[in-house]
Amino acid sequence: MKPVIADELLPVTIYDRVRARLRPLFIVEKDRRRLPVGQHLTLLFENGRTVWYQVQEMIRAERMTDAGAIETELSTYNELLPRAGELAATLLIEYADPAERDIELHRLVGLEQHLWITIDGRRAAAQFDMRQTSADQVSAVQFVRFPVGLTEERFLELARAGRIAVEADHRHLSARTLIEGLVAVALAEDLRAD
Repeated sequence: MKPVIADELLPVTIYDRVRARLRPLFIVEKDRRRLPVGQHLTLLFENGRTVWYQVQEMIRAERMTDAGAIETELSTYNELLPRAGELAATLLIEYADPAERDIELHRLVGLEQHLWITIDGRRAAAQFDMRQTSADQVSAVQFVRFPVGLTEERFLELARAGRIAVEADHRHLSARTLIEGLVAVALAEDLRAD
């Protein structure tokens, strides 16, 4: 997937004027790329549109105009894009009660060894950004990659047959969710050859 480049971004003043019209489109884009895995894990699969939107929102929030600062944001967020043959997602570990969340983030140490994508009976480990891991607790927001190695068409075929899922098998959190419907269609697009 091609990285977002500075020439594709809107200046803050222009983005401010069109944001109200664009925002609902990006909310829909994010919703069709959201996969709850049990009650406490949510994957938000990233693509060029979601990264563009996140960078624009950061530029707006920080009122950035400096080209160097904008390039830094682009570099950071472009890391979220999937490479050929994979899916990439932001993983949110969600507990409504802050006290419970703090306890569970300590209990979920080692989660990076217990998140999988299962494709047609084959299980592949999620690849975590190890800069976000700790021996004491997990971060509530993680960046993960899933090796897929399928064409767009094959991915959709297997998803429609109920043969693709994401699962967690940590001793303190176990869940499994099929990738199906609109989410499967959105993720298949990420596997399209450019």
